[in-house]
Amino acid sequence: MSVYDHVAIKPDGTEVPLSDYSGKVLLIVNTATGCGFTPQYNELEAMYAKYRDQGFEILDFPCNQFANQAPEDDEEIHQFCTLKFGTEFPQFKKGDVNGDNANPLFVELATAKPFAGFTGPKKLVMGPVSKKVDAEFGDKAYIKWNFTKFLVSRDGQIVERFEPTVKMSKVEEAVAAQL
Repeated sequence: MSVYDHVAIKPDGTEVPLSDYSGKVLLIVNTATGCGFTPQYNELEAMYAKYRDQGFEILDFPCNQFANQAPEDDEEIHQFCTLKFGTEFPQFKKGDVNGDNANPLFVELATAKPFAGFTGPKKLVMGPVSKKVDAEFGDKAYIKWNFTKFLVSRDGQIVERFEPTVKMSKVEEAVAAQL
């Protein structure tokens, strides 16, 4: 299967074939509104504004599987993101990224680019968190926390996985290299 074989669901239930994004560089992100990493929305939106005219898209998939950090419904999440962070990139229906009901897109992304550990100063804090996620979801613990990002090339290849602890400047460098 290819990234382009998947369908994303908008909050209103409309299906969006990811093949609609063929030829674009994608950053696919699972997000939450009440996470310590939520301020990354600022940097994501800045990156989107800077590169979208060059064929860059960010696809936002809210998830509430990590410490109940996105309890709102889809409309409330959308309002929060647009009002607080000015986000303009596509946001899809809230769903799971782990377990039996995991979005198949995230299963494919995480299988292609498995978790390799957290980095930076937050590594010590996030290490026990990943063990807890592993204990809860076992071999279906595809994503370890909110704001995990996957970079997809213009031809649909999964290029890189960025854990939420990776500096956004490194993410932007990788995006720019694909453009």
